[in-house]
Amino acid sequence: MDFKELKKKKESDLHKLLAEFRDKLRELKFKDANKQLKDVRDIREIRRTIARILTLLNVREEKDTKEKEIKEKK
Repeated sequence: MDFKELKKKKESDLHKLLAEFRDKLRELKFKDANKQLKDVRDIREIRRTIARILTLLNVREEKDTKEKEIKEKK
C-alpha cells in the first residue's frame, strides 16, 4: 500500500489496517516456518506497510501534541 493512500485515511482506519496487516504477517510467518510459503517477499512488503502506518500514526500524534502545547501556552 502506498504512503499517499495511507495519508488519506482516518486514524481509526489506520489502526484497523495495522491490526489486519499484523495478522497477515503472523500468518505468513507461520506458513514460512512450515515451508508452505512460495513468495517470501510478501513478508517484507507487509513489514514495510506496517512501518509506514506506524510512522504516519506517530507523526500525527506528535502534531497533535505540539498543537495542544501551543494552545496551553496562550
